[in-house]
Amino acid sequence: MIVVLAAVWWLNASSDRTAEEDNASIISEQKSIIIPDFTQSALAGEIAFNGSCAVCHGTNAVGTEQGPPLIHKFYGPRRHADYAFVIAAKSGVRAHHWRFGNMPPVEGITDDKIQLIITYIREIQAANGI
Repeated sequence: MIVVLAAVWWLNASSDRTAEEDNASIISEQKSIIIPDFTQSALAGEIAFNGSCAVCHGTNAVGTEQGPPLIHKFYGPRRHADYAFVIAAKSGVRAHHWRFGNMPPVEGITDDKIQLIITYIREIQAANGI
């Protein structure tokens, strides 16, 4: 029991430190990004992203004061699998790595749109070395 409590405390403490460090530079380091020549799926994903996600995550997913950038190593495929984006869009996410508050589910989002958005995010991440 003590080991479990210690592990939970460590994870929370580590997450808080990482979040504070990431949040301190999260917007400033994303000022200039590379925009690749997108595939047709990614272009459709960009349109879906702009309609459903950009209000919080910013144009080209660079983040805003309302939501973190998705063009960031923290949201890369090694740390957040594609399904993490599916869960976030459909169910929302409790704030745990950032200062932006809870992310609500995206109203009216479909599985097809989510897949297009993921394609868009992954292509722009890849173009920026993420």
